[in-house]
Amino acid sequence: MAAAVGIGRFAYTPLLPPMQETLSWSVSQAGDIASANFLGYMIGALVASTLTQRVERQRWLFAGMLLSVVTTAAAGLVVSFPAWVGIRFFSGIASAFCLVLSTVMVIEFLARCSRPQLSALHFSGVGVGIVASVLVIELLRLSGFSVFVQWVGLGITSVALMASSWLTMRVLPSQEGAGQSNTSKALTDKATTPPVLKKLIVAYGFFGFGYVVTATFIVAMARRLDHATLVEPLTWIIFGLIAAPSVLAWQRLALRLGLFPALRLAYGVEAVGVLLAGCGPGHVALVTGGALLGGTFMGITALG
Repeated sequence: MAAAVGIGRFAYTPLLPPMQETLSWSVSQAGDIASANFLGYMIGALVASTLTQRVERQRWLFAGMLLSVVTTAAAGLVVSFPAWVGIRFFSGIASAFCLVLSTVMVIEFLARCSRPQLSALHFSGVGVGIVASVLVIELLRLSGFSVFVQWVGLGITSVALMASSWLTMRVLPSQEGAGQSNTSKALTDKATTPPVLKKLIVAYGFFGFGYVVTATFIVAMARRLDHATLVEPLTWIIFGLIAAPSVLAWQRLALRLGLFPALRLAYGVEAVGVLLAGCGPGHVALVTGGALLGGTFMGITALG
């Protein structure tokens, strides 16, 4: 999750401003590249969902891991706009494969062990990856290396993360469909009744529409403020630091309030964060909006 999502999907955000300066991208071009990534993610998620109960799902997970590493590192080697569109498209596919397949495998395993609450550690990997990406980027930037070398550095970091995670994931069962507890089955049956599922999908669509634009451009927005060299990494590292433990907090709140009340609250907090980041004046509004965004987007994903 740290490598494929925290770095593979979201490292584009902190590196977007220097990429725009280096390659003379317009805001529209930057948005097109981000959209290619989202399109790849959507396609990847739909395909991966058909593989979750297949015996060979470990192989598909490994393929997603490998593709994520390759597309992250390759970003440091290309300059043409069409190549960037292609790289980010396939990076989106890789992110979705890793998220969907690893999440199913981990949650099934935790259900068998009667430790479902530990899924928060799995989802916290996204925040950890975001923080790691900021540290790698800033270390290389302060050392005088170009944005292309920073991408390669992130690729090397992804290799280390993927290798260690594969050593763990490969010991999990290849296919595990019968490990659900009675409670898990009851929750699944209730959650997948058509009216509820339709509402959840619509709400999740609005959630995605609301957060991805801000999450893509928030560091570029910080660059337009005074003291940008400090505000840029600070905004994104706070985003990641709050994202890491947020899933556990939302899980506990859902146990107290109920799943759907907790989701409604998370949607509300996220909306405030997006409005603050987009419309609020100055540094405090941007950083606070980013913090609220970071503190909810993975919680909503996990609860959804």
